[in-house]
Amino acid sequence: MTNTMNATNATNTMNATNATKMTNASLAPAIAAAEAERTRLDFAQSAPKAFRALIGLDAAACEGLDPALVELVQIRASHLNRCAYCLHMHTNDARKAGESEDRLHMVAVWREARHFFTPKEQAALALTEALTLVADAGVPDDVYTEATAHFGDQELAQVIALICTINTWNRVALSTGKVAGTDERRS
Repeated sequence: MTNTMNATNATNTMNATNATKMTNASLAPAIAAAEAERTRLDFAQSAPKAFRALIGLDAAACEGLDPALVELVQIRASHLNRCAYCLHMHTNDARKAGESEDRLHMVAVWREARHFFTPKEQAALALTEALTLVADAGVPDDVYTEATAHFGDQELAQVIALICTINTWNRVALSTGKVAGTDERRS
């Protein structure tokens, strides 16, 4: 019985691996087809000054911040805003910077997996949620106070600017129909 179960498990693992390979192999044409069907404006071409200003704000907000923290904030805001384009981009950026798959999988449920994140990262994630969902309840005093316990004034201001920037990027990507899997930074 054990040999049969092991053989079945091995077959299921092989089938899952092959399915993943087939999906990965078919991903590029699917992305290209989705991009070809996209009919909305190109923000960078249509509003180049605004686009460059947003790039400048993004760069200024990130300057001096821990790159891992930056990606976690950008990933969490992109989850909340349901921006697949930015989520794909920032999870890939985080992987390239050495972020673990375990932590990437836990960002969306960080409150239930606090042990994956430092107290400073938790404070940044809580602030990201509050500021991204600001219309729901503002930025609660306890969330802001916890952030001030982990960030000095300048760093906190930069984190706030980062959160504002990724929320703007999410809105640009969503309103212009950006396709997950593409990355205009490579164009």
